[in-house]
Amino acid sequence: MTDTPAPLYFDCDTGIDDSLALAYLLASPEIALRGIGTVSGNTSAAQAARNTLGLLSLAERDDVPVAVGRHDFLTHGYDGGAPHVHGDDGVGGVALPEPARAVEDGTAADLLIRLSHEHAGSLEVLAVGPLTNLAAALEQDPTLPTRIARVTLMGGAALVPGNITALAEANIGNDPEAADAVFAAGWPVVVVPLDVTMENVFEEAHRDLLATSGSPVARAVAAMLDFYMDFYRATYGRRCSALHDPLAAAIAVGRVRPTVAPAVPAVVDTTDGPGRGQTVFDLRGQRQGARDHDGATVRVVLSTDAPLADHLAERVAGM
Repeated sequence: MTDTPAPLYFDCDTGIDDSLALAYLLASPEIALRGIGTVSGNTSAAQAARNTLGLLSLAERDDVPVAVGRHDFLTHGYDGGAPHVHGDDGVGGVALPEPARAVEDGTAADLLIRLSHEHAGSLEVLAVGPLTNLAAALEQDPTLPTRIARVTLMGGAALVPGNITALAEANIGNDPEAADAVFAAGWPVVVVPLDVTMENVFEEAHRDLLATSGSPVARAVAAMLDFYMDFYRATYGRRCSALHDPLAAAIAVGRVRPTVAPAVPAVVDTTDGPGRGQTVFDLRGQRQGARDHDGATVRVVLSTDAPLADHLAERVAGM
């Protein structure tokens, strides 16, 4: 833990695992949450903002500005999200407080750019939805990468199948053009793909810890996870859930550390063929251990130092 919390901007499509990631960030003294932008993905950008404001209200954190980002993706419209995974409202039908305050006047891209000036050189970016807002910010201000310490994102699949097609993971597959722009921007990027998120699992016992917590946020997230675990029963053969966004959050915070995470050339397939949305990482030469490629700015996490679930549950339950 550092003495001075790192300023962090959080870009999300607030569904259920985003909500758990947000609760974790709010409970993490290693970072200072300076702003949140929402994007369409699990649900619409506007609904994601309502969900976010509701969770912040439960946490009594009305100091964190929330801005609505892009509703549609760079080259096509938002398609309705993933109600079968996250519910029609993105949070499994769990009632959250009506927002007591409005979203910011500007867009999520505006908020990110403003924070990059206020915290030039130290701002961390954590993105756990489609990367449309980050691509919009890059188009709006091409100098943005010079003021960002690091971008950590949940997305992609390196050596495992995708989850919306055989090759594409949802965050990248929803807006491949945006993801490719983020990969190509030259800033330090840490990609947390399905390879590791699917190996970190939240069990019923972890959910029970949240459900019996004294924290209203923890209890709300526990109720959401009831819906999410029903979805994942078919994947794991039991009621549990993958920890996609929370793992990226824990890596951004520094409490889970990558052990194999080479910096390699990386692109996203933006064609209209069967590979659309695939994250292509050049992993040649890695057989005898992780090896960074000269000049590569995208680091892909293939293993981590510790399982996340126990730490995540304890920290969120204790907020």
